[in-house]
Amino acid sequence: MKKKMDRRKAIKNIAVGLGALPLTSSSLSDYSNDKIKSRVIESRIDGNPDIDEPITAITLGAGARGNVYGNYGIEFPKELNIVGVAEPIPLRNERYAIKHNIPDENRFVTWEHVFEKPKFADAVLITTPDDLHYGPCMKALEMGYDILLEKPISPTEKECRDILELTNKTGRIVAVCHVLRYAPYFIKLKETIDSGVLGELISIQHLEPIQHIHMSHSYVRGNWHNSKETTPIILAKSCHDLDILRWMIGKSSKNISAFGDLKWFKESNAPQGSTNRCTDGCAVESKCPYSALKIYYRDRNYTYVLDLPDDKSTHGEYIIEKLKTTNYGRCVYKMDNDQPDHYITSIEFEDNITANFSMEAFTSYHGRRTRIMGSLGDITGDMDHFIHTDFLTNTRTKWDISVEDVDNYKNSGHGGGDWALVSDWINAVKNQDPKLLTSTIDASIESHIMGFMAEKSRLTKQVVAIELKT
Repeated sequence: MKKKMDRRKAIKNIAVGLGALPLTSSSLSDYSNDKIKSRVIESRIDGNPDIDEPITAITLGAGARGNVYGNYGIEFPKELNIVGVAEPIPLRNERYAIKHNIPDENRFVTWEHVFEKPKFADAVLITTPDDLHYGPCMKALEMGYDILLEKPISPTEKECRDILELTNKTGRIVAVCHVLRYAPYFIKLKETIDSGVLGELISIQHLEPIQHIHMSHSYVRGNWHNSKETTPIILAKSCHDLDILRWMIGKSSKNISAFGDLKWFKESNAPQGSTNRCTDGCAVESKCPYSALKIYYRDRNYTYVLDLPDDKSTHGEYIIEKLKTTNYGRCVYKMDNDQPDHYITSIEFEDNITANFSMEAFTSYHGRRTRIMGSLGDITGDMDHFIHTDFLTNTRTKWDISVEDVDNYKNSGHGGGDWALVSDWINAVKNQDPKLLTSTIDASIESHIMGFMAEKSRLTKQVVAIELKT
């Protein structure tokens, strides 16, 4: 087994090729392996070998993210033991309890029920819906639990600041799940910037392509379709990206402006012959890229939200029933959604560094795209690889990301960042040292304030100052 990667030293176990070759083309697609010798960023999640007794944790919310983080304990039981769960959907509650061998007395319907019982674990994993982060986080802090808190911290600036204040008052370990900071790709990007090879950092352009089907699933039909009931999309989807920009630049933000709106997914764009549900005999269903029958029934994508029964022979009938009775079967043009489907921000940081961030629904692909401009060189990257060009020598070096044991670690998404975050959080809790975290709540709060100010700018059409002091 390879030695565990030290993420805070930004990946020193890099297999260096024979060096970079000078090229003249500037297109990412031109950098095939036969034209350039790559340097490989290797990542393997080996856990914390020095920990021989697990921390105990209660999961609040046994949905997708609760399972991603909880599954770390299945792979590394000497480090994490899930001893309780709160989940109102009976099937999810039962499946989670069976998976983690949770006794009946530690199974709860809602998060409030957990805290009616005296403290019975070291920590809690808060993976409830966005609008249900504040209550359990504040109560967990009051009762002395350490916390792994899914992003966003909370839907309002005041609640975020309240959580920060109580965290500092209690001294508990609170890790916000800004998992991109833990992805080897972004760690290497930051290491490259900090090394000085780019000279003075001038500007960054960053794109998050949501992908059109993902947008329709999560932010038109799904849990985040209404910003007033959950969280504005700039926080729900992209506080990762605001955080990673702040982290890579390493300086505070000063001002922000934002533009964007809901342009396409609204009733005025509904094709003639469309119906309220895709199962209602829609005349254009077969020609619609957002057909619920195509996405969930024929292609069987995103069906995890439907909590499919164990008997696979019943899946087809079950999916059809869900499409007839839930938002996932509704026409994307006739939902009560309000989230913008395109969103751009311009941010001014200290030392006149600027950043443009664009979040776009209408793409055929996932995966962040980043352009970093410095006085002595630039970087172009897409989360699979990035290319550094030295302006003086015109030498270009391509770095490829290679996450090992993909089958074994398929539950660690975000380029390996999900489980890397859990690993560091466990280490921080064990040592009661928040400095062992890359992303503490103190570090994460600024990106949330940036998001709130972006929304204010978008709605008022003004440049908004970013005030960080409480």
